[in-house]
Amino acid sequence: MFGFDVKVIDETKAVEKAVEKASYRNLGHAAASIRKAAMKLIRRSKRPSKPGKPPRTRKGALRRAILFDVDEHQLSAFIGPAESRVGTAGEAHEFGGDYMGADFPARPFMGPALEEAAPRMLDSWEGSLGGDDVERMSESILTSGLD
Repeated sequence: MFGFDVKVIDETKAVEKAVEKASYRNLGHAAASIRKAAMKLIRRSKRPSKPGKPPRTRKGALRRAILFDVDEHQLSAFIGPAESRVGTAGEAHEFGGDYMGADFPARPFMGPALEEAAPRMLDSWEGSLGGDDVERMSESILTSGLD
């Protein structure tokens, strides 16, 4: 006759911690990827870009002003030009509108950067809890033995 002993170990906290760690790491990679894409869209030129196209920069200030930061507790990220470095120029380029007393046409760069980076972000998140972490956790969740 066969008998089974089943022992269930609650690894919920370990799984949650691993997911949180992977999410934070992937969010940082995603934010950096969006930043890099936005910086690449802004090219140096003395001439302005056409409305609807990413802005151009004469000295590179807008490009250098694009920063990112990840909040570990909120699992959120900020990516964009720092107002302390370029004022509201980034907002004026992205959305257009009244800027410095003139009607400024939109020259978006952050939205297109997100669209460009999105496929890479999905690929990097897929399987982020793979390999040894998942194998170790799945083995410790259910332990059984034959008598």
